[in-house]
Amino acid sequence: MSALCRRIPSLVNQLRIPTFAALKQQKVILSLPTRVLGVNLFSTKPPPSINDKLMEFFDDPKNWEQDNIKTGRSWKLDELRIKSNEDLHKLWYVLLKERNMLLTMERECQTEYRVFPNPERIDKVEESMENLETVVRERNRAYFELETTEPAERPGKLEMNQIGMRYFYKHSEHLIPKVMNRKWREKVVHGYEGNAVKKFLRLKAEKLRDRESWKTHSRRRYVSRIFSEYPDADAKSLQEAFPDVDVEAARKHIDARGNHDKNLN
Repeated sequence: MSALCRRIPSLVNQLRIPTFAALKQQKVILSLPTRVLGVNLFSTKPPPSINDKLMEFFDDPKNWEQDNIKTGRSWKLDELRIKSNEDLHKLWYVLLKERNMLLTMERECQTEYRVFPNPERIDKVEESMENLETVVRERNRAYFELETTEPAERPGKLEMNQIGMRYFYKHSEHLIPKVMNRKWREKVVHGYEGNAVKKFLRLKAEKLRDRESWKTHSRRRYVSRIFSEYPDADAKSLQEAFPDVDVEAARKHIDARGNHDKNLN
């Protein structure tokens, strides 16, 4: 190794590599192509600074003082299905940058106590990303079913966690069987036990029943108030709009009485 290190200077001299000044003096650089294999050899554009990269998290400065920004609609499934995988990959990162920018601007407006213009833009971007994921999942599922006759999605099933809540557990491969895998059995625990968990589940079920009862009662009172304001309202249309409410009972309820009721004392 030491002998090779001593020979490196002599090898460099033998190669006689011309310097940049020598090439420029011989006007060789001017004859070189500006692009080789799609790569720029020379660029006069300065490298982007950190500030320029951070400004991509903010909207165009001309939109900062605008109260209404015109935007298009979200991407539909039919439009995404005809695009190639490469186009979907590029579109995903475009949507990701747009979502990060919108969330940054929304947070900045909240900090400055200003109204964020057109907040529905975030919903459009998220809907587009969800549709894109759906298309990718469809293609992945079709490929795996055609090539391997197996589902592309990782299989799983509904399980109970330690506090009695249901969740979807995705199966995964392990080198050690689960009967012998002590770390897996300590990490993944299905099922629950104990009086405290049972009390929690009982109170949770009671809270859910009360919430659903309150919603049903609110809808019934809303229908009664409609009859109070408009006694000749179409009961059939109200029944279609509120299928879980007894419209005839709501019509006869005391809340449905208005100034038009002749029997009102």
